[in-house]
Amino acid sequence: MEFIHNLLVERGMAEPYATYLSNTIMSVLLIGLSVAANFVAKKIVLKIITSIITKHRFAWGHVLLKRKVFQKLSHIAPALIIYYFASIFPNYQAIIEKGVDIYIIVVGMMVIDAFLNACNDIYNTFEISKIKPIRGYIQVITIFVFVIGGIIIIANLIGESPLILLSGLGALSAVLMLIFKDSILGLVASVQLSSNDMVRVGDWIEMPKYNADGDVIDISLNTVKVMNFDKTITTIPSYALISDSFRNWRGMRQSGGRRIKRSVLIDKSSICFCTDEMLERFRRIHYLTDYIESREQEIAAYNALNRIDKAMEVNGRQLTNIGVFRIYMKYYLQQHPHIHQGMTLLVRQLAPVENGLPLEIYAFVNDTDWGVYESVQADIFDHIFAAIPSFGLRVFQNPTGHDLKQVVRAEVMSGR
Repeated sequence: MEFIHNLLVERGMAEPYATYLSNTIMSVLLIGLSVAANFVAKKIVLKIITSIITKHRFAWGHVLLKRKVFQKLSHIAPALIIYYFASIFPNYQAIIEKGVDIYIIVVGMMVIDAFLNACNDIYNTFEISKIKPIRGYIQVITIFVFVIGGIIIIANLIGESPLILLSGLGALSAVLMLIFKDSILGLVASVQLSSNDMVRVGDWIEMPKYNADGDVIDISLNTVKVMNFDKTITTIPSYALISDSFRNWRGMRQSGGRRIKRSVLIDKSSICFCTDEMLERFRRIHYLTDYIESREQEIAAYNALNRIDKAMEVNGRQLTNIGVFRIYMKYYLQQHPHIHQGMTLLVRQLAPVENGLPLEIYAFVNDTDWGVYESVQADIFDHIFAAIPSFGLRVFQNPTGHDLKQVVRAEVMSGR
């Protein structure tokens, strides 16, 4: 600075103008040097680092490149040049140094944020990340870094020690609790969700209060994102999963069986005792041959032992068409290749209702895939509806327009 100033004065330039021009020239040279440092850092050093990572195929290095950790770190190079040469502007040295300090702190915070995100990405490549996600903890560390960075920046501007500001935070604790209420609740919820293994990425959860019904795609400090089956995304506060109830279908997927619990309504007027003709027909059904013969022998022995009068069909023990059909469906399900035989399998009657007698199928499909489950369930009930008439039973159905037309037509024909 002095050399340029003296050179300008020797050439005949007035003192004030020589000072201004020398400052301008040094500013331009400093800017040019900073641009050169930035160019070297980004175009040379950064390319060398990228080449080394690409050549040796460091998996973690690619994540750091993707998160631009090295690129953000390169912004410090021109700041160091400016800080080192700040002394050539004695009148503005303090201001320049404070500005550079703030800039370096901000860049440092951005580098730490990018590095923490890269660590989360690396952690997500391991299977344990689905069970124990760390994104919530990463966000807590990020908030802590930015708070500390903000305190250091303010302390640097006012020229006081950061410890003085930290000591004053006690008086602001109530305000901070209010500002960071969601983050604090989210942190507590994230710890509980993780430690109790309540929800993982990939779990199918159902939470009607938030209209959530789908797979968990992200667990963060404050929110849990659920992609519903209609491809919409529902965002649920993390603490809501602790304070409210929700259904997690992970147990169903891990068990290897998905439940069928559906009933068919039987017209009660079609239920009757089995006649000899019906029993003879039932014997020809593959699943019922041995059952009919053994039950007939058992019933005949019981009636003979108790001297039952068979003149009335209600006397003694007899087979009914609904009972035989129930046994048939049980044997049918036991032989079905897609029904899990190691889980509960029931064909049961529920309490009669005004629409008929519910006959419920309670079984588990041995494939938890939604499409396979629906297909198997549909096939089973296709067979039930087709087989019911063979047992002299009818499915209850409210009269339709077609039924009314048939009644009117029959009356018209009988009137003729």
